[in-house]
Amino acid sequence: MDMSLRARSTSSKQTSTSTDASEIPLLPTNNNDNNNNNNHIPERPPTPRPSISQRALESTAHLANLLPTGTLLAFQLLIPIFTNNGTCDTASRPMTLILLALLAFSCFIACFTDSYKAPDGQIYYGLATFKGLWIFDYQAASISGVPGELNRYRVGFIDFVHAVLSVLVFIAVALRDKNVVNCFYPTPDHDTKQVLDVVPIGIGVICSLLFVVFPTRRHGIGFPVTPDKR
Repeated sequence: MDMSLRARSTSSKQTSTSTDASEIPLLPTNNNDNNNNNNHIPERPPTPRPSISQRALESTAHLANLLPTGTLLAFQLLIPIFTNNGTCDTASRPMTLILLALLAFSCFIACFTDSYKAPDGQIYYGLATFKGLWIFDYQAASISGVPGELNRYRVGFIDFVHAVLSVLVFIAVALRDKNVVNCFYPTPDHDTKQVLDVVPIGIGVICSLLFVVFPTRRHGIGFPVTPDKR
């Protein structure tokens, strides 16, 4: 009797599992649809290439990184105030011209500044002369340790080239500013407008080439100092 009951129970379990498996619905497989979707992937439209004028304007904007940071910051903050957002009068126009001259002079003189890193890690700035580097805070620098060969920091031909190029780059940046243009040329004619559009681009391209031909190793005031600065 026990053997017959066990056989019946096992047979009932097998039939129940078979009926449960038959009741599970099977998901349809649409391989053809997936292949069709993969074959019909929408193509991305080609990205338009920038024109020559746009590339030139971008290179001119990147040249602003070659100017001292303090000069650019003063230019961006003071020009809208001096020009009254481009609406100059008889009093603000000469004041704006004087401000631009001072900022251009700061770009010129900053190219003759240099720095060195003392043994204690402190960075000291100075002005390069024909005899060497004239340190601004010489007393504090002497405590940290002044390098013995300051004559290697003396002025060279490349310093004058970079000074002139920095002034030209500043002029190009100023001519691209709408407040400066509206101040000195509120209603320019066709020829003047064409000159204002072409001259900054020409200055930017020429100066970018000359900066590559005449590189400098100075890191003066307003310029970044490399970690391995001497």
